[in-house]
Amino acid sequence: MVNVTNCLYRVVVLMILQSLVVESAFIYNVLSFGAKPNGATDSTQAFVDAWSAACASNDSTTISVPKGRYLLPSAIKFRGDKCKTLDITFQIDGTLIASSDYRILGQANNWLSFERVTGVSIVGGTLDAKGTALWACKLAASTGCPNGATSLRFTNSKNISINGLTSLNSQMFHIVVNGCQDVYIRGVKVNAAGNSPNTDGIHVQLSRNVAIFNTSIKTGDDCVSIGPGMKDLWVEQISCGPGHGISIGSLAKDLEEEGVQNVTVRNAIFKGTQNGLRIKSWPRPSSGFVQGVQFIDAVMLNVQNPIVIDQKYCPRNINCPAQASGVKISDVLYRNIQGTSGRAVAIKFDCSATNPCSGIRLENVSLTYRNQVVQSHCTNVNGNTSGIVQPNSCV
Repeated sequence: MVNVTNCLYRVVVLMILQSLVVESAFIYNVLSFGAKPNGATDSTQAFVDAWSAACASNDSTTISVPKGRYLLPSAIKFRGDKCKTLDITFQIDGTLIASSDYRILGQANNWLSFERVTGVSIVGGTLDAKGTALWACKLAASTGCPNGATSLRFTNSKNISINGLTSLNSQMFHIVVNGCQDVYIRGVKVNAAGNSPNTDGIHVQLSRNVAIFNTSIKTGDDCVSIGPGMKDLWVEQISCGPGHGISIGSLAKDLEEEGVQNVTVRNAIFKGTQNGLRIKSWPRPSSGFVQGVQFIDAVMLNVQNPIVIDQKYCPRNINCPAQASGVKISDVLYRNIQGTSGRAVAIKFDCSATNPCSGIRLENVSLTYRNQVVQSHCTNVNGNTSGIVQPNSCV
């Protein structure tokens, strides 16, 4: 079973800590370091210098970004190795914009990245990565398109808060949490076109104790993607669409891979998405696993695949491994899931032949399809149902 008490306790602690208002002893205004809010002058160095000044402080500090548009055309890395303070707040009242020439940022892995930081909070603000031109390049299958950059990334960090941030038109992923501990995300808005490639809203992996609340994500890929090594994740009050839904995986990219455990998703709304609640793994050997997952109180509105476990994941059917997935999936609960499916098969569990899914539970599931008989499909899955389950369960 999912350790709900432990996970919820940690979430409540995160919320209490983030609600405490601590007045910073020092405020560093980026304008004082030469930043120009005109959207045309490169303000990169001013942000770097403001960060350096904040890091050198022994007290709580705030980096203030007043109203206006600040051009940050190149990648910026904020490192915490030498920071004295463990409390830095980015108070952003303006908009940070990338260059309209996607090639400037496109070769970088990340636009704004934080590495080995502790106690960093981002409050408010808008990130506009201007990724539409790069999407067009990729969608046209043009040669020479760069991969593109993630807009905001935290790596190997702890005690992180992102509150009230808006991310627009990221070249790649919008927000990535990698190798972090105790992360609190609330009131975030993500907006990108429904056909924008690889623009996941929030991606988390190799992390522990992450909470995501009251978030709206419109994008061209997964609204929330959950990678290997994620433990104790709580997602609540999220609106998704357009997008590919909430996905655990894809897993089994590597033979030696950490598992995913203790994940709770509550009060989610999916509007016209490709998928709703999805677990996916490549059909190849792996040491990975998925254990202790709860999907509770979700509404599907014309979702193509409302509930799906796909252990034969291979997008576009190109170079598929065509083996049995080694990922072991167990103890997954679907409770109070209702709404409309965009296809006749509303529940599909396609599990591994060598590692069948076990402990799959359906409780009070009601899905319909154009006033027609809705169906479920199961392969290599064991579990049980309770309450009213429609379509009739094949578990």
